[in-house]
Amino acid sequence: MKRIISIESSTALCSVALSEDGQCVAYKESEATKAHASLTAVFIDEILRERSLQVRDCDAVCVSEGPGSYTGLRVGVSSAKGLCFGAGLPLLAIPTLDILVNQALMEYADIATRCKYIVPMIDARRMEVYCAVYKSDASKVSETKAVVVDEKVFAELLEQGEVLFIGDGALKCKDIINNASAHYVSCYPKASAMANLAHKALEDNTIRDTAYFEPFYLKDFVASVSKKNILNI
Repeated sequence: MKRIISIESSTALCSVALSEDGQCVAYKESEATKAHASLTAVFIDEILRERSLQVRDCDAVCVSEGPGSYTGLRVGVSSAKGLCFGAGLPLLAIPTLDILVNQALMEYADIATRCKYIVPMIDARRMEVYCAVYKSDASKVSETKAVVVDEKVFAELLEQGEVLFIGDGALKCKDIINNASAHYVSCYPKASAMANLAHKALEDNTIRDTAYFEPFYLKDFVASVSKKNILNI
Protein backbone atom coordinates (compact mmCIF):
# COMPACT_ATOMS: atom_id res chain seq x y z
CA MET A 1 0.00 0.00 0.00
CA LYS A 2 1.30 3.44 -0.97
CA ARG A 3 0.42 6.28 1.38
CA ILE A 4 0.88 9.92 0.37
CA ILE A 5 0.33 13.16 2.25
CA SER A 6 -0.98 15.89 -0.09
CA ILE A 7 -0.93 19.64 0.60
CA GLU A 8 -2.91 22.23 -1.38
CA SER A 9 -2.36 25.87 -0.38
CA SER A 10 -2.34 27.82 -3.63
CA THR A 11 -5.54 29.79 -2.95
CA ALA A 12 -7.60 30.98 0.02
CA LEU A 13 -8.43 27.37 0.89
CA CYS A 14 -5.92 25.48 3.03
CA SER A 15 -6.36 21.72 2.62
CA VAL A 16 -4.47 18.54 3.44
CA ALA A 17 -5.27 14.93 2.50
CA LEU A 18 -3.97 11.44 3.11
CA SER A 19 -4.35 8.92 0.31
CA GLU A 20 -3.81 5.18 0.09
CA ASP A 21 -3.18 3.67 -3.35
CA GLY A 22 -4.69 6.73 -5.05
CA GLN A 23 -7.80 7.00 -2.88
CA CYS A 24 -8.35 9.82 -0.39
CA VAL A 25 -8.90 8.36 3.08
CA ALA A 26 -8.59 11.46 5.30
CA TYR A 27 -9.10 15.13 4.56
CA LYS A 28 -9.06 18.52 6.33
CA GLU A 29 -9.73 22.00 4.97
CA SER A 30 -10.27 25.58 6.08
CA GLU A 31 -11.07 28.90 4.40
CA ALA A 32 -9.98 30.89 7.46
CA THR A 33 -8.20 34.07 6.39
CA LYS A 34 -4.41 33.79 6.23
CA ALA A 35 -4.46 30.55 8.19
CA HIS A 36 -2.21 28.42 5.96
CA ALA A 37 0.85 28.82 8.17
CA SER A 38 -1.02 28.02 11.38
CA LEU A 39 -3.25 25.19 10.10
CA THR A 40 -1.21 23.14 7.63
CA ALA A 41 0.88 21.32 10.25
CA VAL A 42 -2.16 20.90 12.50
CA PHE A 43 -4.18 19.31 9.69
CA ILE A 44 -1.34 16.94 8.81
CA ASP A 45 -1.10 15.81 12.42
CA GLU A 46 -4.88 15.30 12.61
CA ILE A 47 -5.22 13.19 9.46
CA LEU A 48 -2.32 10.98 10.51
CA ARG A 49 -3.81 10.52 13.98
CA GLU A 50 -7.13 9.52 12.39
CA ARG A 51 -5.34 6.60 10.74
CA SER A 52 -3.00 5.90 13.70
CA LEU A 53 0.01 6.73 11.55
CA GLN A 54 3.17 8.79 11.71
CA VAL A 55 4.85 10.67 8.87
CA ARG A 56 7.45 7.93 8.44
CA ASP A 57 4.63 5.44 7.72
CA CYS A 58 3.95 7.30 4.45
CA ASP A 59 5.70 6.82 1.13
CA ALA A 60 5.80 10.41 -0.16
CA VAL A 61 4.61 13.97 0.28
CA CYS A 62 2.90 15.76 -2.58
CA VAL A 63 2.38 19.51 -2.87
CA SER A 64 0.46 21.74 -5.26
CA GLU A 65 3.16 23.57 -7.18
CA GLY A 66 1.23 26.59 -8.51
CA PRO A 67 0.47 28.99 -9.97
CA GLY A 68 -1.41 30.73 -7.19
CA SER A 69 -0.90 32.79 -4.07
CA TYR A 70 2.75 33.54 -3.42
CA THR A 71 2.39 33.22 0.34
CA GLY A 72 0.16 30.16 0.17
CA LEU A 73 2.52 28.32 -2.16
CA ARG A 74 5.51 29.16 0.05
CA VAL A 75 3.74 27.74 3.09
CA GLY A 76 2.73 24.56 1.27
CA VAL A 77 6.15 23.89 -0.22
CA SER A 78 7.97 24.69 3.01
CA SER A 79 5.67 22.32 4.92
CA ALA A 80 6.18 19.56 2.35
CA LYS A 81 9.94 19.98 2.38
CA GLY A 82 10.02 19.85 6.17
CA LEU A 83 8.14 16.55 6.18
CA CYS A 84 10.37 15.11 3.45
CA PHE A 85 13.63 16.10 5.14
CA GLY A 86 12.41 15.01 8.57
CA ALA A 87 11.15 11.57 7.54
CA GLY A 88 13.36 10.93 4.52
CA LEU A 89 10.42 10.87 2.09
CA PRO A 90 10.43 11.77 -1.62
CA LEU A 91 8.79 15.01 -2.73
CA LEU A 92 6.12 15.05 -5.43
CA ALA A 93 4.50 18.12 -6.99
CA ILE A 94 1.36 18.53 -9.12
CA PRO A 95 0.52 21.67 -11.14
CA THR A 96 -2.42 23.46 -9.52
CA LEU A 97 -4.35 23.68 -12.78
CA ASP A 98 -4.02 19.89 -13.24
CA ILE A 99 -5.61 19.51 -9.80
CA LEU A 100 -8.57 21.70 -10.81
CA VAL A 101 -9.13 19.70 -14.00
CA ASN A 102 -9.03 16.45 -12.02
CA GLN A 103 -11.47 17.98 -9.54
CA ALA A 104 -13.79 18.91 -12.40
CA LEU A 105 -13.81 15.33 -13.68
CA MET A 106 -14.31 13.91 -10.16
CA GLU A 107 -16.93 16.27 -8.74
CA TYR A 108 -18.59 17.81 -11.78
CA ALA A 109 -18.34 14.97 -14.28
CA ASP A 110 -21.85 15.53 -15.63
CA ILE A 111 -20.75 18.93 -16.95
CA ALA A 112 -17.05 18.31 -17.57
CA THR A 113 -17.41 15.19 -19.70
CA ARG A 114 -19.84 16.82 -22.13
CA CYS A 115 -17.62 19.86 -22.65
CA LYS A 116 -15.00 19.95 -25.37
CA TYR A 117 -12.62 21.95 -23.20
CA ILE A 118 -11.97 22.55 -19.53
CA VAL A 119 -10.33 25.83 -18.54
CA PRO A 120 -9.10 25.85 -14.92
CA MET A 121 -8.36 29.31 -13.61
CA ILE A 122 -6.81 30.77 -10.50
CA ASP A 123 -7.84 34.28 -9.51
CA ALA A 124 -5.10 36.88 -9.90
CA ARG A 125 -5.31 40.61 -9.37
CA ARG A 126 -8.08 42.72 -10.88
CA MET A 127 -9.51 41.04 -14.03
CA GLU A 128 -6.56 38.69 -14.46
CA VAL A 129 -6.51 34.91 -14.07
CA TYR A 130 -3.86 32.20 -14.31
CA CYS A 131 -5.22 29.58 -16.69
CA ALA A 132 -4.62 26.93 -19.34
CA VAL A 133 -6.77 24.93 -21.75
CA TYR A 134 -7.38 21.19 -21.39
CA LYS A 135 -9.51 18.71 -23.32
CA SER A 136 -12.17 16.83 -21.41
CA ASP A 137 -9.83 13.82 -21.19
CA ALA A 138 -7.53 16.03 -19.04
CA SER A 139 -4.88 16.42 -21.74
CA LYS A 140 -3.35 19.89 -21.75
CA VAL A 141 -3.47 21.78 -25.04
CA SER A 142 -2.09 25.20 -24.11
CA GLU A 143 0.59 26.67 -21.90
CA THR A 144 -0.19 28.07 -18.48
CA LYS A 145 -0.36 31.86 -18.65
CA ALA A 146 -1.80 34.99 -17.10
CA VAL A 147 -4.83 36.26 -19.03
CA VAL A 148 -6.85 39.45 -18.68
CA VAL A 149 -10.50 38.43 -18.96
CA ASP A 150 -12.62 40.20 -21.57
CA GLU A 151 -15.48 39.20 -23.87
CA LYS A 152 -13.11 38.05 -26.65
CA VAL A 153 -10.34 36.14 -24.88
CA PHE A 154 -12.06 32.72 -25.01
CA ALA A 155 -14.27 33.37 -28.06
CA GLU A 156 -12.37 30.95 -30.31
CA LEU A 157 -12.73 28.10 -27.82
CA LEU A 158 -16.45 28.71 -27.39
CA GLU A 159 -16.96 28.60 -31.15
CA GLN A 160 -15.68 25.00 -31.12
CA GLY A 161 -18.03 23.67 -28.44
CA GLU A 162 -18.96 23.78 -24.78
CA VAL A 163 -16.34 24.96 -22.30
CA LEU A 164 -16.20 24.49 -18.53
CA PHE A 165 -14.49 27.30 -16.63
CA ILE A 166 -13.57 26.10 -13.15
CA GLY A 167 -11.73 27.63 -10.22
CA ASP A 168 -11.86 30.70 -8.03
CA GLY A 169 -11.40 32.88 -11.13
CA ALA A 170 -14.36 31.44 -13.02
CA LEU A 171 -16.86 34.05 -11.88
CA LYS A 172 -14.78 36.77 -13.51
CA CYS A 173 -15.62 35.16 -16.84
CA LYS A 174 -19.28 34.64 -15.97
CA ASP A 175 -19.75 38.35 -15.41
CA ILE A 176 -18.31 39.22 -18.83
CA ILE A 177 -18.77 36.29 -21.23
CA ASN A 178 -22.39 35.83 -22.24
CA ASN A 179 -22.34 32.59 -24.21
CA ALA A 180 -24.65 29.56 -24.03
CA SER A 181 -21.66 27.23 -24.52
CA ALA A 182 -19.93 28.47 -21.38
CA HIS A 183 -20.37 26.73 -18.02
CA TYR A 184 -18.96 27.97 -14.72
CA VAL A 185 -17.97 26.29 -11.46
CA SER A 186 -16.53 28.54 -8.77
CA CYS A 187 -14.37 26.50 -6.38
CA TYR A 188 -10.90 26.20 -4.88
CA PRO A 189 -8.45 23.40 -5.73
CA LYS A 190 -8.48 20.77 -2.97
CA ALA A 191 -5.93 18.29 -1.66
CA SER A 192 -8.52 15.52 -1.93
CA ALA A 193 -8.38 15.90 -5.73
CA MET A 194 -4.64 15.21 -5.69
CA ALA A 195 -4.85 11.57 -4.56
CA ASN A 196 -4.80 9.74 -7.91
CA LEU A 197 -2.44 12.30 -9.48
CA ALA A 198 0.03 11.93 -6.61
CA HIS A 199 -0.16 8.13 -6.80
CA LYS A 200 0.62 8.21 -10.53
CA ALA A 201 3.54 10.59 -9.97
CA LEU A 202 4.98 8.20 -7.39
CA GLU A 203 4.43 5.18 -9.63
CA ASP A 204 6.13 7.02 -12.50
CA ASN A 205 8.98 8.00 -10.15
CA THR A 206 8.45 11.69 -10.91
CA ILE A 207 10.41 12.77 -7.86
CA ARG A 208 11.37 16.41 -7.30
CA ASP A 209 14.63 17.64 -5.79
CA THR A 210 13.60 18.45 -2.22
CA ALA A 211 16.45 20.90 -1.65
CA TYR A 212 16.02 22.93 -4.83
CA PHE A 213 12.33 22.64 -5.71
CA GLU A 214 10.52 25.98 -5.97
CA PRO A 215 6.83 26.70 -6.61
CA PHE A 216 5.69 27.84 -10.05
CA TYR A 217 4.66 31.41 -9.33
CA LEU A 218 4.18 32.39 -13.01
CA LYS A 219 4.74 36.01 -11.95
CA ASP A 220 7.30 37.58 -9.67
CA PHE A 221 6.09 38.56 -6.24
CA VAL A 222 5.58 42.30 -5.87
CA ALA A 223 5.53 43.63 -2.31
CA SER A 224 3.34 46.62 -1.61
CA VAL A 225 3.76 49.38 0.95
CA SER A 226 0.65 50.59 2.72
CA LYS A 227 -0.32 54.25 2.43
CA LYS A 228 -0.34 54.42 6.22
CA ASN A 229 3.35 53.57 6.33
CA ILE A 230 4.15 56.06 3.59
CA LEU A 231 2.40 58.85 5.50
CA ASN A 232 4.39 57.99 8.62
CA ILE A 233 7.77 58.29 6.91
